[in-house]
Amino acid sequence: MEKTTLKVAGMSCGHCVKAVEGSVGELKGVSAVKVNLEQGQVDVEFNDKEVSLATIKETIDDQGYDVQ
Repeated sequence: MEKTTLKVAGMSCGHCVKAVEGSVGELKGVSAVKVNLEQGQVDVEFNDKEVSLATIKETIDDQGYDVQ
């Protein structure tokens, strides 16, 4: 399992949390995702044999947020 913390701009409310956690959490290979609004971060635990970090970043981007 890989663990990473992504800096994500544009998240500001509960809807943002649900959008990011929901979409990333649905990806095959993602075992945990947690948004920290105050720090603008998303912690992700995933199996890099099943899903790439690029796919996770793209999924967040598709929700309208900027992965830095």
